[in-house]
Amino acid sequence: MRDERILTEVGTNEWQVVVFLLGDQSFAINVDKTREILRWTGVRPVPRSHEAMLGITTVRGEVIPLIDLAAFLGHVPQVEQDQRKVIVAEFNKMKLGFVVDAVERIYRINSDELDATLSGTFLGENALYVIKREGRNILLLDYERIVQVVNPMLSAQFHVDSRMAKNVLQEIGDPNKYKILVAEDSPLIRKLIQDALGEGGFHNVELVSHGKAAMDRLLDEGDSFHLLITDIEMPKMDGLTLTRRVKEDEKLRRLPVIVFSSIMADDIKRKAVSIGADAQITKPEIDILVETVCRLLVQQ
Repeated sequence: MRDERILTEVGTNEWQVVVFLLGDQSFAINVDKTREILRWTGVRPVPRSHEAMLGITTVRGEVIPLIDLAAFLGHVPQVEQDQRKVIVAEFNKMKLGFVVDAVERIYRINSDELDATLSGTFLGENALYVIKREGRNILLLDYERIVQVVNPMLSAQFHVDSRMAKNVLQEIGDPNKYKILVAEDSPLIRKLIQDALGEGGFHNVELVSHGKAAMDRLLDEGDSFHLLITDIEMPKMDGLTLTRRVKEDEKLRRLPVIVFSSIMADDIKRKAVSIGADAQITKPEIDILVETVCRLLVQQ
């Protein structure tokens, strides 16, 4: 899987996706979320779990959950179970397997190719974007939302410890004097970040769904922000491109930038450092996020 990747320059708005099939519909997942693709591994059921939770399996000595994407999305599998594929994914500090009908290939795409015009309406809550490629529409799913729905207990990780909130007040006084901009494409994660920052005392928060919208707000001379939190995977302008442009701008370069992403592997962290990010945090380390926000604001 790793050997097939195409190297992309940091901050060029280019990234790669693995395209797979559920029936005759094409879907995609970011290569940076993908660890390997396996033949059917077998499964051991887990009682009282979500209907899309097939159970658990063992991969290289590690026990991981298996989620049937066809069952979750209401599709009928077009192949026998033992002919299906398992996409082993790792994000938000967890590893799991997505069971699909077939895996096609890796595509190199640009953030501009992500069409969000139907997001939240006709696409429903589980699909973020449409990628138009070779005469067909490929859906990029909101995998973080899917995992949260299958295992609702994970949402608890986005709550701030009450002691952390008190520490914030002791460090910086009134948190609401600081204006924070958050760029995150997943509606679910946007809400969780906003709620967590609110629990930490930060209520002066503006949320946008992609990097271009964030850059436009930062360049608006009628307003100013004290800190930027950005995801990596976003349409129109990804988080690494956004960070690079902020740090290259004479007026914005001193603005603290936190890259807060589900895909903070070592190579991604190195990329974030190379373009000047002030901190890189892996979802769902929400206490660390609030603590880092506080630290960077104090240093201003």
